[in-house]
Order: sequence, then C-alpha cells, then structure tokens
Amino acid sequence: MRPYADRREAGIVLSGLLQAAGLADPIVLALPRGGVPVGAEIAQALGAPLDVIVVRKIGVPGHREVAMGAVATVAGTIETVSNEDLLEALARLGRSREEFDEAAGRERLELERRDALYRGGREPLDMVGRTAIVVDDGVATGASMRAAVAALRLVEPARVVVAVPVCLRGATEVVLDIADDLICPWTPNDLMAVGQAYRRFEQTSDKEVQAILGDGSSPNR
Repeated sequence: MRPYADRREAGIVLSGLLQAAGLADPIVLALPRGGVPVGAEIAQALGAPLDVIVVRKIGVPGHREVAMGAVATVAGTIETVSNEDLLEALARLGRSREEFDEAAGRERLELERRDALYRGGREPLDMVGRTAIVVDDGVATGASMRAAVAALRLVEPARVVVAVPVCLRGATEVVLDIADDLICPWTPNDLMAVGQAYRRFEQTSDKEVQAILGDGSSPNR
C-alpha cells in the first residue's frame, strides 16, 4: 500500500470503510492533535458529531519517550493506565512507584489544560448507548489508545470501535484486546514509525484543532 498524502486523505479512506460498516448512532472521538484532522473527515462523511479524547503519555523521568503509562479524559472523566511490566522492571533498577505517581500528576494537569483549550467551553457530548469511533492518525505501541478506551468505557457507550489509518507491528493485538472492533486498512510489518505512512506529516497545531472543533463542520448533537 502506498503512503497517504496527508491526514485528510487518510480520513477519507477510513470514512469509506466506516460507511460500509453501517455503524449505528455513531459519535467520532479524535485524539489530539494528529487524530483530529482524520476524525473531522470521518465525522463529516458519517454526519456524526465530533469530539476529542485528550491523552497524555506518562514518560519515564529522563527518558520521556518511554511510556510508563498514559492518562486520558473524555466527557469530564479521567482515567490513568500503567505499563506494569515496565514499572516492575524500573523497580528492580531502584526506581520508585512515586515517580510514576508524580509524573502522572504533572501530565494530568496538562491534560486538563488542553481539554479546556480544545473544548473552548463547549459541553462534552453524551455518549451513553452510542457507537463511539475512536480515531487517531496511527497506532505505534497502543499505550495512548489503551488510556483513551479505558476512559471512554467509563461513560458507557454501547460499542467502542477504533479507526486508524495505520497500525504498526504488534499494535493490532493491543487494540483488539481493548476495543470491540478495529477498522484499519494498513497493518505494515516494515514501518518503524507512524509518520512513515504519510507523505506529509507536519505536526497539527493547537490552533488547527480548535478551528476544526469550532467550525461547525460536524453536527454536534
């Protein structure tokens, strides 16, 4: 499969698959920032409302690219998930659990700030009994998606469907373990990063996220 031109094209491809799936009463929930342009295309195609699930990775102090876990918020509910295997390995190296708790606290503050920034005072959407379509621009390890789905389960959607343009090696099993279904057109074995699945993969800005969520392009009901 050839790389996507950009996140918009990826959203269009996913939209076709989701339309064919015939999901009942869908609501699209995108992970900022890169998942929002993808989710906007899907929401428009399905005539569904668009909202966000804000996720923050909890990195190892001094090695923040290594995720000890993640924290996510949706509809005013916050959930934290941890990588227990990694935490046990860190404990054997003399690292304390308090480091995780402190890092999680810092990320929770940033999570709340970003959620308020993106939402702009809008009330979260009611998800009880609906089909929640969770969208990102790709899944590498599944840590962020695990936190997003865990938070989402607390607000009682009828079904959780993860829809992503690309799932890297090993991530498919992680997603299927937490979601009711996975819609993903590309599961390559030869890519090392999500950005390799795109010809253009510029960082999505906070202003772009705010503009997409606030422009009324998807019906918020």
